[in-house]
Amino acid sequence: MPEEATAAPEPDVFGRLYFEDMPVGARWVSPRRTITEADVVAFAGVSGDFNPLHVDQVFVEELTYGARIAHGNLVLAIASGLRQQMPIFRGSLRALLEYRSWKFLAPVFFGDTIVVVTTVIEARATKRSDQGVVIQRVDVVNQDGETVQSGELVSLVASKEAG
Repeated sequence: MPEEATAAPEPDVFGRLYFEDMPVGARWVSPRRTITEADVVAFAGVSGDFNPLHVDQVFVEELTYGARIAHGNLVLAIASGLRQQMPIFRGSLRALLEYRSWKFLAPVFFGDTIVVVTTVIEARATKRSDQGVVIQRVDVVNQDGETVQSGELVSLVASKEAG
């Protein structure tokens, strides 16, 4: 699993950070979470995606993976939730503007435990003084230290002036 967060400024009394607190290089590691069969079954029901890769053990035993895998979009959704469990974005995140170059690099199996590593790679002011745009590299990492998903998130973040 990745090291704890580094290079991050001190949050306010509520644990959140603002645009000014997110310099390039700031890094945070989310709490971890184990992906379960129940997660996959619930996601299949909500999404309607009952691909046998996710729900049919006999089918996947004949394939390369040999075991059922979690939906890529489920892992992305859980990664988003893990990021929101960190109070740094709670109350200061105005909008998610874009996912850039999101890649599904390796399968996630039932029982895998993931964390999300977020690193600020760009921060720029907007025309409005009460917010800025923060671009973050986001890596979803499993218990073996393997990056299973990766990409960039572009977010609109409130400034201290707005807080």
